[in-house]
Amino acid sequence: MSSVDAVDITEANSVAAGTNAPMKRIVASGIGGRLMGSKSMYDVTADQIAKDNLALLLEKDKKAKAKYASNKHISEQPWTRENWAQHINWLNFVLVFAIPVMGLLSTFWVTPRIETFALAFILYVFSGLSITAGYHRLWAHRAYQARLPVRLFYAFFGAGSVEGSIKWWAHSHRIHHRYTDTVRDPYDARQGFWYSHMGWMLTVPNPRYKARADITDLSDDWVVRAQHRHYLMVMAFSGFLLPSLIAGYFWGDYLGGFIYGGILKVFFIQQATFCVNSLAHWIGVQPFDDKRTPRDHFLTAFVTFGEGYHNFHHEFPSDYRNALKWYQYDPTKHVIYLTSKLGLAYNLKTFSQNAIEQGLVQQQQKKLDALRANLNWGIPLSDLPLWDKTQFFEKSKEQKGLVIISGIVHDVSGFLTEHPGGQALIKTSIGKDATVAFNGGVYAHSNAAHNVLATMRVAVIRDSGATADTYDRQLEMIAAKKEKEGQA
Repeated sequence: MSSVDAVDITEANSVAAGTNAPMKRIVASGIGGRLMGSKSMYDVTADQIAKDNLALLLEKDKKAKAKYASNKHISEQPWTRENWAQHINWLNFVLVFAIPVMGLLSTFWVTPRIETFALAFILYVFSGLSITAGYHRLWAHRAYQARLPVRLFYAFFGAGSVEGSIKWWAHSHRIHHRYTDTVRDPYDARQGFWYSHMGWMLTVPNPRYKARADITDLSDDWVVRAQHRHYLMVMAFSGFLLPSLIAGYFWGDYLGGFIYGGILKVFFIQQATFCVNSLAHWIGVQPFDDKRTPRDHFLTAFVTFGEGYHNFHHEFPSDYRNALKWYQYDPTKHVIYLTSKLGLAYNLKTFSQNAIEQGLVQQQQKKLDALRANLNWGIPLSDLPLWDKTQFFEKSKEQKGLVIISGIVHDVSGFLTEHPGGQALIKTSIGKDATVAFNGGVYAHSNAAHNVLATMRVAVIRDSGATADTYDRQLEMIAAKKEKEGQA
């Protein structure tokens, strides 16, 4: 008999990492290739990743610990007065911290004109949407396709946010989705709010946790290739020179344009984007899945152009929407939809409503199961002893308070004084089969009454056809009684 072949893990990882076929090599000119990235974290083969996923992981980790015991990477060493400078990624420190701080300080003596404020806001919107609608949903997740004018717009103003090239940004983000909440996640939320917000960029990463994802589709897009090759030049012009030239040429505010339309615009765009990595994994609800950290919250959506419904996004990453309800804030979704109506975008992807509601129901059921597990539902029928009716009558003589209801023996002795109908009524059922009386003959008891009764189980009558849900049994008996009365 032939057996079914198992998936070759190395081959599968090769496909996921994009190393199974030749790929165009894109190299940024100058120091642009090092902006906000680290080649050492992506220079890994599928074979290496596959071995980490197999039984060799523990052995490899043991060897790695032995190797680093005497010569630890700087990321694994504690911060000290002597080595603190080695822990810092200085290029990123300058780009996302030092320059913004200088911009903020300069506001004390550089007063902008109202036109400069308006320009800064417009460029903020352009750059922000270029990240969310472009870098994120278009390129990182292929949630839709866009015509050349849209791709050029997003590539130009996205570079102006100073968050790296499309190629680098989308690659990092795909790795984040592939390895969410693991040591290979570039902005692992488990390491704290500060780390996932900015710390991962400001510190030197650990090369032991390098990873990669398939970006063949990005390499095939000439817009992505061109932007990556000339990223430094495009970034400088879009992010800083353009606002300076516009403000200077039209209303003589070169410095204001540089500071407010350039440095501070970049700072606020970066902080908004960083909130997707931090805030969206920290506050909010998890209506679709709680195995990982992503959450949905309006506040996060408000500061990130609609990227705050992150729990939904991680469950359905290729959906062009982040928000489903009409009242949820997601301007990026509306921009994508509008461009599609103008013929500039197409193939907008959405997950089926059935799949979405399945996720909602499963998560609700998971929460209900967790609540249910903490409640006393009575001893399971399978754990109760089996009695025949002769044993029941004998036991009833020795143990007062036994009664049969729906084939289950209950000890109601402790409930005599609590019974809403009084002791006399319940005493008439002791030592007898009270199924009919309990299930509508005298009282049609509530679901709560059946739940209380379940906590009094002591045995099951053999061949009685007893089921754990006596309330359903009562409903069946009442329905049968009504049908019989109708026929009469």
